[in-house]
Amino acid sequence: MFDMSLPWWEFVLRGFIVYCVLLLLVRVSGKRTVGQFTPFDLLVVMLLSEAVSNSLSGGDDSLPGGLLIACTLIALNIGIGFISSRSRKVAALIDGECLLLGRDGNLYKDVMKRARIAESDVEQALREADVELAKAKCIFLEADGKITVLEKKT
Repeated sequence: MFDMSLPWWEFVLRGFIVYCVLLLLVRVSGKRTVGQFTPFDLLVVMLLSEAVSNSLSGGDDSLPGGLLIACTLIALNIGIGFISSRSRKVAALIDGECLLLGRDGNLYKDVMKRARIAESDVEQALREADVELAKAKCIFLEADGKITVLEKKT
């Protein structure tokens, strides 16, 4: 239970590599995956965790090995948060930036297509904001995946 079958540095290296690759994959998969989980997205996240579990532990089932991996992942998360809070470029790279999906009642279909945003998602955001499309000044896809609507001033 307490004997690690791998050297301590290998756990740290494995944690670092898996964290970076998963961060890249989640970033590439789009904003909506991060912002609002559908049942499919939740299933993918659960399967991802299972898929990388052996990559993290290298077959080691010891308590210290698991705790070392957990500490590595938390430290990486804190480090990324610290760096991105001090650098706009890093924050944009890690978190992304908002996208303008529409303006003055017009939806930018090409932008929505590239961002993999369904028109029904924009319609839902309009309903939630209680704004008609014709009265929408700007519609944004935020970095966290949420769609926000600004209403025209009358």
